[in-house]
Amino acid sequence: MSEPRTFLNLIKGEWVRSKSGKTYDNINPANTDEVVGVFQKSNAEDVKDAIDAAAEAYKSWRLVPAPKRGDILFKVAARLQKEKENLARDMTREMGKILDEARGDVQEAIDMAFYMAGEGRRLFGQTTPSELRNKFNMSIRQPLGVCAFITPWNFPMAIPSWKIMPALVAGNTVVIKPATDTPLSVVNLVRIMHEEGVPAGVVNVVTGSGGALGEPLIRDPRVRVVSFTGSTEVGRKIAEMCAPQFKHTCLEMGGKNVQIVMDDAKLELAVEGALWGAFGTTGQRCTATSRIVCHKDAVKKFTEMMVERARAIRIGNGLDAKTQMGPHINKDQLETSLGYVEIAKGEGAKLLCGGQRVTGGSYDKGWFIQPTIFGEVTQSMRIWREEVFGPVLSIAVCRNFDEAIEMANDTAYGLSASIYTQDINKAYTAMRDVYTGIFYVNAPTTGAEIHLPFGGTKETGNGHREAATAALDVFTEWKSVFVDFSGVLQRAQIDNA
Repeated sequence: MSEPRTFLNLIKGEWVRSKSGKTYDNINPANTDEVVGVFQKSNAEDVKDAIDAAAEAYKSWRLVPAPKRGDILFKVAARLQKEKENLARDMTREMGKILDEARGDVQEAIDMAFYMAGEGRRLFGQTTPSELRNKFNMSIRQPLGVCAFITPWNFPMAIPSWKIMPALVAGNTVVIKPATDTPLSVVNLVRIMHEEGVPAGVVNVVTGSGGALGEPLIRDPRVRVVSFTGSTEVGRKIAEMCAPQFKHTCLEMGGKNVQIVMDDAKLELAVEGALWGAFGTTGQRCTATSRIVCHKDAVKKFTEMMVERARAIRIGNGLDAKTQMGPHINKDQLETSLGYVEIAKGEGAKLLCGGQRVTGGSYDKGWFIQPTIFGEVTQSMRIWREEVFGPVLSIAVCRNFDEAIEMANDTAYGLSASIYTQDINKAYTAMRDVYTGIFYVNAPTTGAEIHLPFGGTKETGNGHREAATAALDVFTEWKSVFVDFSGVLQRAQIDNA
């Protein structure tokens, strides 16, 4: 086997080694014998250099006309399209998700780049009539400056693109710290951006540990926006660090997403949705289906169908076209899922299938777990209330529609939910009454599209949204402009009384 390639940080348009002199290995979670690449174990000094570069680049980048900024993003999108297959294969090697899912991840980055490129010719404000004569009023968006991004490992190119593309088209500059487990996808994305004309210093990447890099990145007073995707626990700490300097913060955090299955649902469709929602990406999605609330008259048949289908899911290396579910990202995540299996059994939930690590042969070199389903779950159980972030699904029973809504909302989180029903009245009522940021009818809890806002309520987020034009509100501030061409002093609300 050839020596793994060493990857560098990008700071001020140059690929450089960390000043720490240290590196770490990026390991394939499906085959821990394979080192995907060697990456820089950066330190606070590297972070400072990256922020220096971003702050200097901001002076000129904010003055580049927004349509010209958009033109560069169009080129980036086209290049991502051209390299999609290689980018997806790299992603599967470092993250573990099956190749089809990795292709979808790259496609989201392509879509976001094209979408935000178009915003370079919009970035709409408003013009309004003045209450005074010979006066013109308008509102415009203005960039904030340096943005700090801390991104997760489960969507290692899509989520960075959700943050980088709107930030750049609005005129900001970026320092990104990718997830320790999946730095290659971000390095690939930033490499393409650099090669397609994003000026030096506008996008900078430093790899390494979030514990070592997060605080110096967040606390630097030149950083005006912090966007983070990850756990609610870490997001809360970031919010506390940002508060003293009143930084803009966009926090996308935990979820405990529910799929409601009513007695009139098309069960085959509901099962298909639950399988994809619960076990796609090995359950490692913030929008993953973690809870099923099934009507008492449908639960027996639904559960039988789910268990049969879950047992048949093919587990393995994501590069194998036959694989339907890949490994966990690392040993810790595997142990977390297995730990929740034991917790659930201890609390009285009924293990219907799965719940074990997959071993033997090549499986011993990866972090594989069986798709797991629990029945007889109650609302007091931890498996009902806490995010697992693995392929562990809980099924609970409701007696009627009103109880289903109550159970759906019985969570500290509020990211995504869905309902399967043929009753349009129930569909619209659930759409209104389930308190989440994303809602689906007769579809899984996953599958967001980039032209609609993405984010959640309660402990899932802090009120901001990613994707669509809503993302621009994170990376811009409004300025109201009043132009008086009357030639005399006019005092609003006084002279107009």
